[in-house]
Amino acid sequence: MGKPTKVTNSIRALRFAHGEMTQAELAKHVGVTRQTIIAIEQGRYSPSLEMAFQIARVFKVPLDDVFQYPDAED
Repeated sequence: MGKPTKVTNSIRALRFAHGEMTQAELAKHVGVTRQTIIAIEQGRYSPSLEMAFQIARVFKVPLDDVFQYPDAED
């Protein structure tokens, strides 16, 4: 699937905060496979911008509450 991404996420914590939602349930809401959600959670795959917004919308939180990108190191 390409190289690991620097983008981190809070999907696992958000799933548990929302009634212990399973990866399969989140995948169904977003319209992807459970394996895709697993890869995103583990940082092995960066979702498209559209998918990222869909995930944030499922949890009813801003995009940057779900995904984080490190500040540039000067």
